[in-house]
Amino acid sequence: METQSKVLKWSVIIGIVIVLNLLFNYTISLLYKEPTYEAFCPTSQVVNVPDNQQACVSQGGQWTNNASYNAPNVPLPPPTKSPMGYCNLQYTCGNNYDTASKNYSLNVFAILVLLGALSVFAGNFLKGNAVLSNGLALGGVFSFIIASMRYWGSANSGVRVIILLIAFGLLVWVAMKKFNNKNQNESVRP
Repeated sequence: METQSKVLKWSVIIGIVIVLNLLFNYTISLLYKEPTYEAFCPTSQVVNVPDNQQACVSQGGQWTNNASYNAPNVPLPPPTKSPMGYCNLQYTCGNNYDTASKNYSLNVFAILVLLGALSVFAGNFLKGNAVLSNGLALGGVFSFIIASMRYWGSANSGVRVIILLIAFGLLVWVAMKKFNNKNQNESVRP
């Protein structure tokens, strides 16, 4: 009977952790739309690619010279009508999209960390119900993990170290609050 009760408690705790984080992430995606590449670089059915540097740059593109025309003492092939280089028309809009995407990732990271911190604190103050308390605290910790995983690719090395230090500090704090010396003789169970 006691084993059944433990399984049920842990099932509810795991359910709270999963549903809480699904709620956080789905609500963010509903209320705060992620930038799309098409919004920054619309595609058209017919694309006229400029065949010279001036026309390319004036349309926000990036011009790359054709290597065969820049190499000294290299015999040119017979004259053909080929461009002197290549124009990447998505250069400027692609850079704008990357900037917007990084800003979005940073903002979502901050929101998830804030929601996670609120969950950890709420779990710490709900001492009357061990299942709810542990579920909220673990849900908050998982929110930190999810936030870090989503933002990790956009963060530079210094920010990554700060994220890890904050996460470690919060885990130590939760461990000290939840499992202090008076509970030392008890096992870690809800």
